[in-house]
Amino acid sequence: MTERIVIRAGRLLDVRAGALLPDRAIVVEDGRVAAVVPGSQAPTTAESATLDLSGLSVVAGLIDCHTHLVGHVQEAGVPATSTTAAQEAFLGVRNARATLRAGFTSVRDLGSFRAFVCRDLRDAIVAGDVEGPGMQVAGAYITAPWGGGDVVGLAPDIRLPDDLRFGVVTSPAEVRDRVRRLLIGGVDVIKCIATGAVLTRGGVPGAPELSEEELRVAVDEAAHYGAFVAAHAHGAEGARRAIRAGVRSIEHGSILDDEAIAMLAETGTYLVMDLYDGEWMAEEGRRAGWPAETLRKNDETMETAIVVFAKARAAGVRMAFGTDAGVYPHGLNARQLAWYVRCGMTAAEAIRSATLTAAELMGRDDRVGTLEAGRFADLVAVAGDPLADVRALEEPVVVVKAGIVVRDDRPVRLPTPPAGQAWPGLA
Repeated sequence: MTERIVIRAGRLLDVRAGALLPDRAIVVEDGRVAAVVPGSQAPTTAESATLDLSGLSVVAGLIDCHTHLVGHVQEAGVPATSTTAAQEAFLGVRNARATLRAGFTSVRDLGSFRAFVCRDLRDAIVAGDVEGPGMQVAGAYITAPWGGGDVVGLAPDIRLPDDLRFGVVTSPAEVRDRVRRLLIGGVDVIKCIATGAVLTRGGVPGAPELSEEELRVAVDEAAHYGAFVAAHAHGAEGARRAIRAGVRSIEHGSILDDEAIAMLAETGTYLVMDLYDGEWMAEEGRRAGWPAETLRKNDETMETAIVVFAKARAAGVRMAFGTDAGVYPHGLNARQLAWYVRCGMTAAEAIRSATLTAAELMGRDDRVGTLEAGRFADLVAVAGDPLADVRALEEPVVVVKAGIVVRDDRPVRLPTPPAGQAWPGLA
C-alpha cells in the first residue's frame, strides 16, 4: 500500500524562480514528491497523514558539495595518525547526524585520509544503521607524494599503513590504477589534488602538483564508470590543467586568475568555493596557536578568494555550494550562505547554489535539489523569510529526509522515526 503524507507549507521556496509561494501542499508518496499543489487542493482522505508546517518557510533539502564527514575536525597537525580507522568511522557517524539535522540532506563527501571509510559510512546510512544525509563519496585522494592529499609532517623513517596512502601516485599509469580500484571498490566520484593545500605543512596552495596528463587519465578512467572528477585547485595553473583535462568541478579556486575564470565559464566546469571555513580557521587557529605558516596561507587565500568569487559570479561561472566541512565543526554548514551573499550573490542565488545547482553538479537533479514531482521529499523548514535574510537557514526548525521527520523543534514535537529506517541513496 502506498504511504501518503501531506506536508502543508506556509511558504514554499521555488528555487528555480527564487520566489516564495504562499500556502502550498507537498504530497509525498513512498518518500518522494508526488505533487505540489495550492493548499486548498491538498488531499484530505483518511489515508493521508499530515505534517503541518503552515507557520514556516519550506526549502528543498540543502546540499553541501564538499564535505569530509569521516574523522576529527582537521587541524594544522598530522592528519589521521592518532586514531584508528574504526575511531574515524565512529566520528563519521556523529558528523553525519549533525549534518543531516542542520538541514543538509545530501552531500558530496570528497574523501578521507583512511581510504574507503566514507564509502562504508554511506552504505550504513543507506541501510538505515546510521542517521545521515545521502552521500556521494570519493573514498580517498589522488595526490602526488607529499602533496596536498598525502600525510606529511612525520619523520621520514615512519611507515604508514596502506590505507593512509592509497591514492598517492607518481605516474599516469598509477593514476589509472588507483582510480580504477576506487571505482570498482564502490566510490561515486574521484577527487584529485591538483595543487598544494592550506593545511598541508610545507605545501604551497598555488603550486600545481599533478600533471595535466595525470588529470586527463583520471577523467578518462572515471568516464568508463560513469563517474565525475573533482579537482582540488587553489592556484590558476593547477586549475587550468584540470579544466583542460575535463574535470567536473574545481574545488576552492581561491587564487584563480582571469584566464582560469574565463575557462570555467566557457567550458561550464563548476566552481565550488569554501569561504566560511577560512573565517573559522583564522579565529580557531589563532586561539589554538596554529603554526604561523598555516595562518598566513589561510589569510592570503581568503583575501584572494573573495575577489575570485565576485569575478566568477560576474562571468557567469556555474557555482555550487561547498564548505569543506571537516575543516570546521560539522553542522555549521549553512553559515556559508551568508558569506555567498556578502560576496555578491542574492539570497536566492545562494540558496540555489545549495539546492538545484548542487544537484546538477552531482548529476542527481532528477532526485534532489528541488521539491518537484519524482524527487525525494527532502526539505528544511525555518522561521522567517530566507530570501530576506538567508541566515534563517542556520536555524532549522524541521528537517525531513525522504518523507521521514529527522528533526522537529516545534513546540509540539512529532515522534522520532523508527529505528532501522532504510534511506534512499544518491549513487
